[in-house]
Amino acid sequence: MSRVFVPALLAAILCGSSARADEGMWLLNQPPRKLLEERYKFTVEPAWLERVQKASIRFNNGGSGSFVSPDGLIVTNHHIGADALQKLGSKDRNLYRDGYYAPTRDQELKCPDLELNVLQSIDDVTPAVQAAVTPGMTPAQALAARRAVIARIEKEAQAASGLRCDVVTLYHGGLYHLYRYQKYTDVRLVMAPEHDIAFFGGDADNFEYPRYDLDVCFFRAYANGKPVKTENYLPWSATGPKEGDLVFVSGHPGTTNRLETLARLEHRRDHVLPSTLQRLRFLEALLLQFSERDPEYARMAKGDLFRVANGRKALSGQYQGLLDPAILKAKAKIEQQVRGPFEANLARDRSSPWKLIAGVQRQYAEFERLHDLLERGDAFESRLFRIARHLVRLADELPKDDAQRLPEYRSAGIESLKFQLFSPAPIPAALERVKLAGSLSFLAENLGGAHPLVVKVLAGKGPAARAADLVNGSRLADPQVRRRLFDDGKKSVATSTDAMIQLARLIDDEARKLRTRHAELQETERQAYAAISKALFDSYGTSVPPDATFTLRLAFGVVKGYDEDGKKIPFTTTIGGAFERADRQENRAPFALPKRWLDGKDKLDLATPFNFVSTADTIGGNSGSPVLNRQGELVGINFDRNRHGLVRNFVYTEVQARHVSVHCLAVLEALRKLYDAGPLVKELLH
Repeated sequence: MSRVFVPALLAAILCGSSARADEGMWLLNQPPRKLLEERYKFTVEPAWLERVQKASIRFNNGGSGSFVSPDGLIVTNHHIGADALQKLGSKDRNLYRDGYYAPTRDQELKCPDLELNVLQSIDDVTPAVQAAVTPGMTPAQALAARRAVIARIEKEAQAASGLRCDVVTLYHGGLYHLYRYQKYTDVRLVMAPEHDIAFFGGDADNFEYPRYDLDVCFFRAYANGKPVKTENYLPWSATGPKEGDLVFVSGHPGTTNRLETLARLEHRRDHVLPSTLQRLRFLEALLLQFSERDPEYARMAKGDLFRVANGRKALSGQYQGLLDPAILKAKAKIEQQVRGPFEANLARDRSSPWKLIAGVQRQYAEFERLHDLLERGDAFESRLFRIARHLVRLADELPKDDAQRLPEYRSAGIESLKFQLFSPAPIPAALERVKLAGSLSFLAENLGGAHPLVVKVLAGKGPAARAADLVNGSRLADPQVRRRLFDDGKKSVATSTDAMIQLARLIDDEARKLRTRHAELQETERQAYAAISKALFDSYGTSVPPDATFTLRLAFGVVKGYDEDGKKIPFTTTIGGAFERADRQENRAPFALPKRWLDGKDKLDLATPFNFVSTADTIGGNSGSPVLNRQGELVGINFDRNRHGLVRNFVYTEVQARHVSVHCLAVLEALRKLYDAGPLVKELLH
């Protein structure tokens, strides 16, 4: 078999691009050294790689960022900082809308529940994890054995290092790596611009290009009440990127599906994505209607609305990709290159892993919708419900040995969970009621009003009345009440009269059964993927990077524009272009520039680059990732993809697909001339 780089070959089949495409979300302990040396004459020096690794940050709310000064200063996106801005704001101080700047350290605002993780080291623990599963085990036995060994590895590593330790599944079960993280929970807001310039163009421009967004937010990490001293940080470039430059993106891409089988992708197309899109569209309409009722309601819902609308648009792009016959045809061709020889040499008493995975998809289809409603919580869109579920399950799980607990309640992650559980961030009751009422209606729409589960959950009331009773009958918005229930344990939870606790208990047995069934099928799937991964390793080694797992990866590419509809799209936009766009739209939302920008136009150099694009391989979760040059200087902050990049969940292409970043010079220009943020600029350019 030819040792061709499989995903790049898939891209070549789809769009005629060379197998030299800049594909790959590479592990930091397996960087593409040879590829970069041959293609770009770039040598990955160990010191360069270590600095990039230890300067890169994972935000616990789903994004990335980086240290940009030796005093713990961090840059990410405004939309990654939005959750903190919402929680730090109030009716009288709308930080999400109006922005914030702390000119001195004592004015930096402490975030109530933001956790940051910085990767310190990686160990391959594959042999130990895979050895726990032996031939002849049932899926339930294999699942228990695998969970037990992972729990032991994490607990021992945490005890030895004092760090957060997570065993990460790679290649869908082909490899297992132990990641050790330094954790920061004292994180303070330094600066955020206004929403109208951070998200200029709004949903209309989301996943589009050209763009004109100052999508940045600055935080600072503290330890023991003082700013963290960070030896590993990324110097801010004083020049930025030029067309044709090699750049790197160091961040935490969430999920890709490039190594999934054809049967799994077809299941996504026919079941997973339609169901998820139905829920997101339902929730988006609900939040829009709620927001229109009152300006304060709009403030409450802003973060949820952005998250839902962004997810809906991203998944719509993925769905359209899977509806393209060319993508699945190409996937089938690539799969057969590995599958054919593998199955030809398969022992008669062994099942084909591809057939096993296809069988699992058919079983998922039998109950997946109910699983998602009940166990994933699609029927209970409520922060109070999520808190109640954790309290109910913690009371059951914590008395168990680590090996028997559900993964999210193992010792390795319990402190992070408690940090979120006892957050003092406000929980708006009005928003809780409307979201819960909507999701209870969604439950009935999916199962039917006469379904026993619907009857049990609604308890003889309509969705709105039931939601009001549940929210009004719960005291879990008070973190002290949560802490007392947690501390008192199982007896207190079992006898609680809190309405949300009672709802969580009411459905917990059935939800756990669905979860167990789902997890056992995942175990069968995982073992099948492990066999496929071995075939890939035997043929291609590690030239095939694993799918994204919201862990640190290194991507690379070239700064360049593209052609669209016969028009050349340049690699960069300018600040002046933002004013031109606003003028054409008569400065109407979502193209309304903030007053600060309109008043300060004459102060700005309108030729300053604003946003730029490159071919580097990014996905959701990369938001906030630093974009670096060869010297390891920060030249941009990744914040989006264009619509052509939405298929990158399944296949990489660089013909028109690009990731979009804020140019480092635009940030400096705005901070200096509009935000009077001289001390922040001085720290960036120290």
